Amino acid sequence: MNNNDFQIKDNMIKEEKVIFIDRDGVINEYPGDKKYVCSLNDFRFIPGSIEGIKKLYEKGFKLYIISNQAGVAKGLYSEQDLEKMNKKITKELKKNGVSLSGIFYCTHHPSQDCGCRKPKTGLLDKALSQTGAKPALTFFIGDSFKDMEAARSFGAKPVLVLSGREKISNRKSWVFEPDYVFDNLLVAAHYICAHYG
Repeated sequence: MNNNDFQIKDNMIKEEKVIFIDRDGVINEYPGDKKYVCSLNDFRFIPGSIEGIKKLYEKGFKLYIISNQAGVAKGLYSEQDLEKMNKKITKELKKNGVSLSGIFYCTHHPSQDCGCRKPKTGLLDKALSQTGAKPALTFFIGDSFKDMEAARSFGAKPVLVLSGREKISNRKSWVFEPDYVFDNLLVAAHYICAHYG
């Protein structure tokens, strides 16, 4: 084996695997169109979502939650309420041996036209700047076309789950076909782990 072979192998070892995951409708139950999860009382995990995240984590993926939370700017809940929900997620994951690499929210009002509100890619850029991964080797698991559009703009693989906002009955009106469509996060995790883990 020559020095070039060692160099190639070293680069392969350093390649990081990253998955971005939306929150409402993917990890926890979708509150309904134009509604928000405003408190811990409203927050309920989708059955199997924790197990799905654990599977991805055990396969070596770095996991980031990427979510629009405009309810803060609208005065429907506070940053403190959001932090309580973060703690609930991280505590439950920790109980299952999982540590997230980061949680990134856009709390701006849609009218502010910020660069971090999906479908813009500001939060994805911020998360990926912490890793050595390339966008083309990342996945974005979400329940809406804002997520899918953000994924496509960023260069990540768009993975749509049907446990939240988007429905398969809308397929004819989809702007584009995501790379993958699954019933929920757990099914998506099984597939990604089997084919990319």
